[in-house]
Amino acid sequence: MEDLSLNVLDIAQNSVRAGASLIEISLEQERAAHKQTIVIKDNGCGMDEEKLQRVTDPFFTTRTTRKVGLGIPFYRMAAEQTGGEFLIESAVGVGTTVTAVFVTDHIDCMPLGDMTQTVVSLIGCNPDLDFIYSYSVDGKRFVADTRQFRQQLEGVPLNTYEVLRFIEDYINENVSALNEGGAEQKESEGYL
Repeated sequence: MEDLSLNVLDIAQNSVRAGASLIEISLEQERAAHKQTIVIKDNGCGMDEEKLQRVTDPFFTTRTTRKVGLGIPFYRMAAEQTGGEFLIESAVGVGTTVTAVFVTDHIDCMPLGDMTQTVVSLIGCNPDLDFIYSYSVDGKRFVADTRQFRQQLEGVPLNTYEVLRFIEDYINENVSALNEGGAEQKESEGYL
């Protein structure tokens, strides 16, 4: 993978395949500590202990279309090669949580990439699922929650061009405000 956002997309797609109806993606950046934490959490089918122990093995996959599963092993390697950490927790019938911590000033830290496009792509391709995207910088954060958008839309599908464009602009504006040191943003109120 060229950047971390593509790893997030791959793991979130695993959540979709696991039957999740809610996928939460959070990105927390601590600039002074040179630390970035990405958490992907779902309420999908989850994994038993045996699968959980094998999921970081590149020669293990539950998919029938190929014999290897490189997404999670590469993501783990990307975090650990920066001196960061990787943790995956799962329970059958509850869901899965993947947490990766990256040391951002390490020479081997991959670029973040376009998280906005990752989130918008996930929403556009899975309009019946709900996504929560949380972004924080040095303790200030905002949240974009499709459940709140859905309430305001009154039946308009999330994958309509205008809605996806609004979500993209909403995320980009809030990310820019936080990165420029703006005031803490409110959680999304779903205004369109």
